[in-house]
Amino acid sequence: MSAVTAESGSTPRSSSLARWRLLAGTGLAMMLHDKMKLAGALAGVVFATLLATQQAGTFLGLMSKNTMLIDHSGADIWVIPAGAQTLQAGKAIPERDLHRARGVSGVAWASPLLWVGGSVQLPGGGTEQVTVLGVDLASMRGGPWNVVAGDAAMLSQPSAMIFEDSEREKLGGLNLGSVREVNGRRAQAVGFTLGLLPFGPSYAFASYDFARELSGRADRDQSMILVGVEPGRSPDEVVARLRAKLPDVEVYTGSELAARTIRYVVSATSMGTTFATSVFFGLLVGFVIVALTMFSGVLDNLREFGTLKAIGATTGDLARILLVQAVVYALVGSALGLTLVGNIARAMKSPQLAMVLPSALIAVTPALMLLICVVASTLGLLRLRKLEPAIVFRG
Repeated sequence: MSAVTAESGSTPRSSSLARWRLLAGTGLAMMLHDKMKLAGALAGVVFATLLATQQAGTFLGLMSKNTMLIDHSGADIWVIPAGAQTLQAGKAIPERDLHRARGVSGVAWASPLLWVGGSVQLPGGGTEQVTVLGVDLASMRGGPWNVVAGDAAMLSQPSAMIFEDSEREKLGGLNLGSVREVNGRRAQAVGFTLGLLPFGPSYAFASYDFARELSGRADRDQSMILVGVEPGRSPDEVVARLRAKLPDVEVYTGSELAARTIRYVVSATSMGTTFATSVFFGLLVGFVIVALTMFSGVLDNLREFGTLKAIGATTGDLARILLVQAVVYALVGSALGLTLVGNIARAMKSPQLAMVLPSALIAVTPALMLLICVVASTLGLLRLRKLEPAIVFRG
């Protein structure tokens, strides 16, 4: 192997590349020689990738249910009641605060949003719960999105409401034009959304005035205020001005409120711990499988490694062989695992749960698997450091 570096006319860089190619070829040949061990190591990486990514994607999907209204409202800033941890019915915000918000420098628009608990009377008896969101029809901020039937503009009709499509059977075979009694008042379905299922009752939409009737309120106070920022203005600066102008409420940018909501859900439930534990054990099992497989491969090829040392290979050269094997295991295994996760995500996608696989998660997974495989290879390297070339001459 030392002859490679002494090749006539070669530069140090070309010699180094040639050495790497030779070591990489040797490592790949060792891997392919024992296909059972190759399959076992890849299975470990695939399992770790599949379980970790699937759990992370499911967790992100569940979190998105808690922030979907924030994400699709079109608002830069949210004004919510003091002490509110998540988007929910709480102490009403006085109408005067809406007018004050509109007068703050940097505010392009401010729209009210009313949150009302709704009880839908079913034709066969019994009731089902929905969360009625009363929106300002002039702006439609916080209004229905992902409308799959009907038209959001029809909320301007008297007693009109838009319901969740996946809940139609649950609401007694609801169809366009169907009439239900909601909170004791007549309501007509004029449209349907798909996938608007937060933790809790599904979202249903109504005009702000009709939602106020359903709430039984006589005033025009709102549950939240949605604010848009003028182009070129900093949302953080506008938030500071709104907080000074509205001391009795809480003001957050959309991203701040989404992060606050996720922190609350994770801390108030065992969801974060459950998913984190599943991801950890998936990675641990993958690590153990790869480490044991690579160590076993080293033991099976001690004579070959001893021969390499006898002809001039250093411990660093042997480490490069294991590194090449670790990289191949990581990249091929993570590619197979991510392919499986993508297929599973498409198969299980539904209004009730959609696995979220952002590009950042897809990008970081192979890097994480590479780290696991490289660390796992150190077990075999520790054995090779003590390897004597004389093993070649033993019976």
